[in-house]
Amino acid sequence: MSMNLVTLLYLIASICFIQALKGLSHPTTSRRGNLFGMLGMGLAVITTIGLVFKLAALSTAEGTSAGIGYIVVGLLVGGTAG
Repeated sequence: MSMNLVTLLYLIASICFIQALKGLSHPTTSRRGNLFGMLGMGLAVITTIGLVFKLAALSTAEGTSAGIGYIVVGLLVGGTAG
């Protein structure tokens, strides 16, 4: 995964977040806004996991488990709060 692809995927995720805020501003478009928000967050999480694996392959194997552990903890805390 090249850094150009990572940057492009994060850009697409941020556009999804902006569309989510726009969609959530009116009750009739709130379902679509919520969908854009979920797509953006899913894309950002998948991109981050791919980036962690790429960077861990360049360094050591123990970096992968620590990085994925931090992502899982963040998902659990966010999922519990949400």
